[in-house]
Amino acid sequence: MGEVLAHRRLSELIGSIYDCALDPGRWEGTLADVAETFDCAVVSLTLNDLHNNRFLINKASGWEPALLRLKSERHVPEINARLTEWLAQQSSIDEMFVTSAHLSPDYIQASPYVEECLKPQGIVDIMHMFLMHTRRQFAEIGLGRHARQGVITARELELGRLLLPHLRKAVTISDILDVNSIEQAHMAEALDALRCGVVLTDERAGILHANRSAERMMSKGAPIRSVRRVLAAGTSAASRELRRAILHAARNETHSGEGNAAIRLNDADEPPAYAHVLPMVTGDLRTRLQPNAVAAIFVGATDEQTGIGLLAKAYNLTAAEVRILESLMAGHTLAETAQHFGIARSTAKTHLDHIFAKTGVSRQTELVRLTMQLTQPVHGPFDMAHPWPHQFGPPS
Repeated sequence: MGEVLAHRRLSELIGSIYDCALDPGRWEGTLADVAETFDCAVVSLTLNDLHNNRFLINKASGWEPALLRLKSERHVPEINARLTEWLAQQSSIDEMFVTSAHLSPDYIQASPYVEECLKPQGIVDIMHMFLMHTRRQFAEIGLGRHARQGVITARELELGRLLLPHLRKAVTISDILDVNSIEQAHMAEALDALRCGVVLTDERAGILHANRSAERMMSKGAPIRSVRRVLAAGTSAASRELRRAILHAARNETHSGEGNAAIRLNDADEPPAYAHVLPMVTGDLRTRLQPNAVAAIFVGATDEQTGIGLLAKAYNLTAAEVRILESLMAGHTLAETAQHFGIARSTAKTHLDHIFAKTGVSRQTELVRLTMQLTQPVHGPFDMAHPWPHQFGPPS
């Protein structure tokens, strides 16, 4: 790691990335820092609508404004086509698409996007890091290098692998939030507006602040508890995992993006509830929220009224598919699900395959993540047509 990027610089950059989870208005500045770290001239964060060939989110740094508009207005179909073709061939979205490595010189020479948007800025190569991918959309960060910087090398790929988990976690937590900014004077008010539970803790999981949703959860004893003002989960195993994640965030933020993106807080026979742990050791914004806090824990539950119901509505799931999904989200295996409903395992698998096909994911873990992302985050109306974070605003 030290050979790729100095530990202190890596920690500072990760701190800036996690600041964006709480204040998405910081993305442009952080993207500029990312581009500088990668020795790249331009960078963009986009959410690509595959059905309508448009950007739902288009944040950028280094791009000439006129060319950024031209990219959005004329070249999204070409970008979507090339990247989705490549994604369809990959076993994991962890792989990075590099123009110089994955497109032929003949294609690059003939590409309208390259000719009209990249060449005028002297961009000779782009590396794409994928944050999410479903049948309807994908999100990615694209880093472009100028001719004077040369093409993408092994260093940039390795650095991308280091930062990708943190970028994903920041965006995932942003899915939970719907606030434009949080300042210390208004922290309680802003956090209380969130439907999810939020708990700020010290290194020993001591509770420093909890919003109203979290206090209600703890008063019921589920899915989180307060044991002498120490945060605990619904099971001993989950409490240990939660404490490990908090300790890990406190002591080694540069690795905090590794491991499970979400911690299951309760038993498999209960509607699942999960926690995301956001490190708070570094980063300008987060250290102002609660000086002694080392972690912010975001707690959300997926149930029929939130994630599963919204998923069923969004992707036109049948009643049988919803039953299968509910059972899997409750922690049951496919075999247990089939036995419970008195159907063959092959029939249950067919239902699951249909769910995968409709939602555009290929793994149960991705299905859980998608369901969590559709959980209504804030006390207020939820726009089913725009389930991505509202705080990013309209595309540029």
